[in-house]
Amino acid sequence: MLVVHHVQRSQSERVVWLCEELGIPYELKVYQRDRATLLAPPEFKALHPTGAAPIIQDGTITLAESSAIMEYIVQKYAPDSRLRLPASDPNFGEYIYWYHYAIGSVQAFISIPMFLRRAGVDSTSPTAQRLDQRLGNALKYIDARLQETNAYLAGGELTLADIYMFYQTTTVRLFHPFALTAYPGILAWVRRVAERPGYRRFIEKAEQGDDRGVVPTVMEEEPEPMRPGM
Repeated sequence: MLVVHHVQRSQSERVVWLCEELGIPYELKVYQRDRATLLAPPEFKALHPTGAAPIIQDGTITLAESSAIMEYIVQKYAPDSRLRLPASDPNFGEYIYWYHYAIGSVQAFISIPMFLRRAGVDSTSPTAQRLDQRLGNALKYIDARLQETNAYLAGGELTLADIYMFYQTTTVRLFHPFALTAYPGILAWVRRVAERPGYRRFIEKAEQGDDRGVVPTVMEEEPEPMRPGM
């Protein structure tokens, strides 16, 4: 059976949520972040050389990387799913673009300044301000797209592009806080997606059992950041 290893408040949420959207059988193993470091615990890191969430096991296969795992699960367990649009679909171009924009651009726009600040780079430095500007421009771009579609990134249906991008506008804000006040399209999309039954099942199954509380970060305001020791 497919085994999904999920570190709470991490990118592995995409994989649990995907399995719930597809309605496929899987075994879920949940890990809490180390309080002192906010990193994954040693038993999780031992699963794969990268030591980073997400990780799945399927028979003799152990696989990491969100996008690779998502493609693997859909192609193997739900090849006819509309979450992965075929080339024949009129919205295929938008789907493939936004999926890879979330992976290749938005993730970097968030992770690079986040790691620089952890390294002690002052937020008022020219480099930090330039990176913040790049993130702001990306959020404006995504916001315009979602205001245009009034639904999802690739049009009228939820796809892997939305599942991948959702973390970048919600849970990641626990580690690199920003508000959604200036992005009404993103905010409406976040609130709409968070009401999907598959997402709600993910929250119930994978984000409970931690006395720090469940923080799905679908609020408009800047969330309180998670810090070591919390």
